[in-house]
Amino acid sequence: MNKYRTHNCGELNLKNNDQEVLLSGWINKKRDHGNLIFIDLRDNYGLTQCVIDKNNKQFNELEKTQLETVIRISGKVVKRNSETINKDIETGEIEVTIFSFDVLGTCKELPIPVFTDQEYSEEIRLKYRFLDLRRKKVHENINLRSKVISFIRNEMEKMGFNEFQTPILTSSSPEGARDFLVPSRLNPGKFYALPQAPQQFKQLIMVSGFDRYFQIAPCFRDEDARSDRSPGEFYQLDLEMSFVEQEDVFEVIENLFKKLFTKFSKFKIQNEKFPKITFADAMLKYGTDKPDLRNPLLIYEVSDVFKRDDVKFDIFKNLVNKGNVVRAIIAPQTSDKPRSFFDNIDKWSKDQGASGLAYFTLEQKSDLSAKGPIGKFFSSDSLKEIIKITGAKVKDTIFFSCGNKKEVENILSLARNKIAEELKLINHNQFSFCWIIDYPMYEINEETKKIQFSHNPFSMPQGPIEKLDFKNPLNIKAYQYDIVCNGIELSSGAIRNHVPDLMYKLFNLAGYDKNAVDEKFSGMINALSYGAPPHGGIAPGIDRIVMLLANEENIREITMFPMNQNAQDLMMKAPSSVSEKQLKELGLLVKKKN
Repeated sequence: MNKYRTHNCGELNLKNNDQEVLLSGWINKKRDHGNLIFIDLRDNYGLTQCVIDKNNKQFNELEKTQLETVIRISGKVVKRNSETINKDIETGEIEVTIFSFDVLGTCKELPIPVFTDQEYSEEIRLKYRFLDLRRKKVHENINLRSKVISFIRNEMEKMGFNEFQTPILTSSSPEGARDFLVPSRLNPGKFYALPQAPQQFKQLIMVSGFDRYFQIAPCFRDEDARSDRSPGEFYQLDLEMSFVEQEDVFEVIENLFKKLFTKFSKFKIQNEKFPKITFADAMLKYGTDKPDLRNPLLIYEVSDVFKRDDVKFDIFKNLVNKGNVVRAIIAPQTSDKPRSFFDNIDKWSKDQGASGLAYFTLEQKSDLSAKGPIGKFFSSDSLKEIIKITGAKVKDTIFFSCGNKKEVENILSLARNKIAEELKLINHNQFSFCWIIDYPMYEINEETKKIQFSHNPFSMPQGPIEKLDFKNPLNIKAYQYDIVCNGIELSSGAIRNHVPDLMYKLFNLAGYDKNAVDEKFSGMINALSYGAPPHGGIAPGIDRIVMLLANEENIREITMFPMNQNAQDLMMKAPSSVSEKQLKELGLLVKKKN
C-alpha cells in the first residue's frame, strides 16, 4: 500500500463507507466549530471533507495549521446525514473522521488565497503562478488543456497522421514576426532562430515522402502580447498532407473540430458544415476577416446612394466624390429606444478613434421618412433605395460611417459587435465556425507603398500558372485560408507552392531577387527541385482552442506559465542578465542603453 494515500480526494463515496483510508493533499479550507474542526482536503482530483473531534490529541495542532499546508490523514469514511450532503462535489455524501495526521509540507503565509477565484493583479498572479495554478478555475483549465491535446493526438492518429518532431534551433526567416535569436558558440557571429512555425520543415517532410504529418508544435515569435496571444511562445496543431486540395484540408479540420468541441463543451456548434466566405465578402459584410457569425448583423455598401441628387447630406456627398466610401449597419426595431442608446453608440465610436456614426430611424406615416440627426437630408425615394440595398424595415435604425475603405471597415466591424451586444442579439452559448478563403496573394504596405505578401509566402496562387497576371499582382488570389470561430482566428493555412520556378517569380514581385530567395530558403528551394508532391496544411492554435472551450477571454487563464505583457516571466525572472564569461564564450558584447 502506498504510504501517502489509499484513495485520492475526489473518489470516495458511499461504497467506501466504514473503510479506513489514507488521504494526502492540501488544506483548502478550515472551519472551526469549537468541538469540531472541518477541513476540505484538496488534491488534483477533488475535495474531501475531513473532521477532527476535540478529544483527538492532535486537535490543537490541526487548529494551528496554516491553509495550503500539505498533510496526510489517516481516518475512516463516514456517511453524512441528509442535511449535510454537499451536492456540489463528487465526495459530498461522505466525510472522513480523522484518526491522525502528518504534515508533509509546511506553508508560509499566503500572498494570494487559493480557495477563491477572486481576481488579483497580473503581477502577483504570475509571480506566484504555482499558487495561482492551485485555484480551482485555473487548475481545471490546465487539466482541460491536457485532455484536449491528448484527444487531438488520438484523433489525428485515427485519421492516418504520423507525429514527427521538427528542429527548435533553425535559421532566421525574413517573413512574419520578429525572430528570437540564439547565438552559436561553435560558429561565432552567427545565430540560430527559434522557429516561428515549423513551416519549411513540414513541407520538407512531404517532399521526403511522408504523406500525413502532425505535431503539437511550440512556436516562438517576438510579438507584443494581446488577450488572445501570448508574448514569446505558443503551441499549435501543425499538420501537412500530400496530394491534397483545399477541400481535403477542410474536411480533416471540420471532422476534428466537431468532435473536439462537442466532447469538451456543452455549447452547440451552429453549422454542421462550416460556411466558406471569401476574403472580399468578409471585409464587405463584416469589416474583418475574423467575423463572429453568432452576430446576425451585416454591413452594406451604400456609397452610390449619396451620389443621388435627392440626398442633401453634403458632408458625406463631398467625401464620396473624393473617392471615400459609405457603409451602413441596421439596428433592427430600435425606434422605441431612448435617445441615450443612440448617443452612447455615437460616443463609443468616437472613443474608438472614429468621427462618430451618423444615423436615422425609418418611419412610415403618410409617406416613408426618417427621424434622427441626418434624417431630414433624405427623400422618400432615397430611403426606398437604402431599403432595397439593406433590407431595412420601418422602425429600424441605420448607422452610417464614411471615410477611406480601411477606416470604415475597422469602425463598422467593431460597431457591428457593439450594437449586437447592446441589443442582445448574440448567442454566447454556441460555436460558430467559418472558413475565410480566396485571400489576395499580395497587398500594398501602407508605410513603404511597396507590394508584399498578404499571407503565407509559400502559398500556391489560384489558376493555371501560364495565365497568372504577373503584371497586376494585386489581382492574384491564393489558395490560402483561415478558420475562424466566434470572431477568433484559430488558424491560417494554405495549399503550398511546390514549383521552384513559380516561387522565384512570386518572391520577385515582393522584392526578393533569386539570390535573396536562395539565401533565405536554400533548403526549401533545393528540396522542391527533387520531385515535390502537391501538398497543403494548416496549424490551429492550441491556446485559442482551449480558450474557447474553457470560455475564457484571456490566454493567460489556460497557459501553465505565461509571461506578462512585457514578455517577462516574473516567477523565474526571465529574461535575465548573463555573466561576462558566457558573453565572451559567445563572442557577444552587450551595449547598454543610456
